[in-house]
Amino acid sequence: MTTILPRLVIAGLAGDSGKTIVSLSLTAALRRQGLAVSTFKKGPDYIDAAWLTYISKKPCRNLDTYMVAPEDVYRIFTNSSEKSDISLIEGNRGIFDGKDVSGTHSTAGLAKLLRAPVVLVIDVTKTTRTVAAIIKGCLEFDSEVKFAGIIINKIAGQRHKQLIIDSIEKYCNLPVLGAIPKLDVNSSLIPGRHLGLVTPYEFKQAAGFEDKLNLIAEKYLDIKKIIAIANNAEPLATAGQEILNSNIEKKVKIGYFSDSVFTFYYPENLEALTNNGAELTPISSLEDKELPEIDALYIGGGFPETHAEHLVENKSMMESVRKAAVAGMPIYAECGGLIYLSRSLVWKKSFYPMADVFPLDLVINKKPIGHGYTSLTVDSSNPFYVVGTIIKGHEFHYTGVSQNQDEAGIGQIRSCFNVENGAGFGNKRDGLVFNNTLACYTHIHAAGVKDWASALVQRAQIYHEKILENGDTHNYNGELKNNFGNGCNRCSAIAAAYSLKV
Repeated sequence: MTTILPRLVIAGLAGDSGKTIVSLSLTAALRRQGLAVSTFKKGPDYIDAAWLTYISKKPCRNLDTYMVAPEDVYRIFTNSSEKSDISLIEGNRGIFDGKDVSGTHSTAGLAKLLRAPVVLVIDVTKTTRTVAAIIKGCLEFDSEVKFAGIIINKIAGQRHKQLIIDSIEKYCNLPVLGAIPKLDVNSSLIPGRHLGLVTPYEFKQAAGFEDKLNLIAEKYLDIKKIIAIANNAEPLATAGQEILNSNIEKKVKIGYFSDSVFTFYYPENLEALTNNGAELTPISSLEDKELPEIDALYIGGGFPETHAEHLVENKSMMESVRKAAVAGMPIYAECGGLIYLSRSLVWKKSFYPMADVFPLDLVINKKPIGHGYTSLTVDSSNPFYVVGTIIKGHEFHYTGVSQNQDEAGIGQIRSCFNVENGAGFGNKRDGLVFNNTLACYTHIHAAGVKDWASALVQRAQIYHEKILENGDTHNYNGELKNNFGNGCNRCSAIAAAYSLKV
């Protein structure tokens, strides 16, 4: 059987070409026309996906054939597009950029998998006729990619615009579907920082934001032609629904940090926990003073460094998390979550004591320490993965081990992942283990690591039953030493070594 799914890939020649602004503006305009829009982001990306979610009012799904098998990527797309009028897929980097010289896992590869027409967004700064030559090269580079039109971005004026349009139409036989001038919105509509754009949860100029996006689309894009291209996409074979027991009895409560600090969660990860029998409880690391009655904790990625001062002010939550870890509560943490569970963090010459689950002292560096896909082999016992399991994920972190704690010091902390591809802690290790807590730099996608959710739920159930046996439903055993600030000799020594504020 086949199904009609109007769809479109918004691709570029490189990062910062204007794909995100075009995708957001087009999404806003399509919704203003009363269309139900499903959005997708190619590759491992939380922030662009969060913005697409914010504008579309529906969860944006990431489509990545490295972390997730192509047949599962196909299923995620078709299932999520089924009840929509149109689906927009924002590419990443350059359209042919992939993991290797063959372009494996590229935006072009995804477009071919989904048989989706491609609209190419091109930054035309300081160029004219050469744009046509570049497009012609793209057309000949891979004839299987269905290029359907061009959007030119950052035009300098009417003469600049017309010369480029005439060149494209003469040499490339493709329609120009939009021409966006050099406007401040291209760089400042959404503020950026060291990991890219700020997240929607921290956006302080939300008033009128969708109006501004809609205006860009209405003024500079040929929305009618773009819709027609999407509607003309060829029918797709139905993938079939993944069998899920949505009525499964909720036997455990799994909490997860959900606030302006911790926002990096793939929708499938949270859904997988629910589908395996967990009732999810959102928790604020900033406002809530202690953990509620839960059986496990999931801490995703985010920006603990930019919120470090406020996190430290909520010392009681850090104490609550540390006591839970000592008591054996299952905790799974990724990247930002790992930072939260460390002993200390240095950020912009200020020292911040963290939850101290791991004796780990971290420093935010000026350049990324780990950036890209990862491949890990589970080589020792841990709460969630079978030894021998291969994990494919991604990392993007500026944190590294402080000068007071070299690789040998990290080696004293038990870890369970051998890093085959990626950075981890820089010593081919990742995945720190303490009791039932596992913290790693690698982010995983539940559709690609299918045993992760069931393992976390099973651990939570074991912990829940243990708590019931002990007749204790909430309080974590034992008062632990206060290791914060000047109350801890180790913290004071680190701060003194860096001449830092505590």
